[in-house]
Amino acid sequence: MVDKMTFRPVTSDNWHDFERLFESRGGPKSCWCTIWRTVEAFPTEERPAAAKKLEMKRRISSGEPVGLLGYLDSEPVAWCSIAPRDTYRASMSDRMPSDETHRIWSIVCFFVLRPFRGQGMFWKLLAAAEEHAAKNGATLLEGYPVDLGSPSYRFGGYVSAFEQAGYALVGRKRARRHIMRKILSQNRAE
Repeated sequence: MVDKMTFRPVTSDNWHDFERLFESRGGPKSCWCTIWRTVEAFPTEERPAAAKKLEMKRRISSGEPVGLLGYLDSEPVAWCSIAPRDTYRASMSDRMPSDETHRIWSIVCFFVLRPFRGQGMFWKLLAAAEEHAAKNGATLLEGYPVDLGSPSYRFGGYVSAFEQAGYALVGRKRARRHIMRKILSQNRAE
């Protein structure tokens, strides 16, 4: 079934698919994938879900890259937050010496509907995210996974899975999140 997946960036054209997936049972409708994004209006922890949804819709309507939807036939069943790192809060990562020579995109979270979990969806989402970022000029991807036993932040994936996909551990953010990177291209920013 996973072999039949297709992936599309979230745009105004498929907003309703994004909305349907996020509002599905178990969906991330309390976050709307804004928790790690830069928002000026008010502190993240004080924003109600409705405001987060409107903020994400505003970003999508403006053409800002926010992520990919995974489809099985015409049904949205999976999500990966993949966008330029500077669209996320600076606290996601630490700046590193060679950062200015790269166009860095961040992979922040994954969501898969329960019936489709355990079927290799993570690998399909990750591969699609890498391809999408590269097509949009990224030269380096950064992810923020956790260890297998972590009680929180599991939506960002696991260190072991990122290692298997060729990501290198380059740091740690607070107690749980690791910073892992993968070079997509040797083409550097000019």
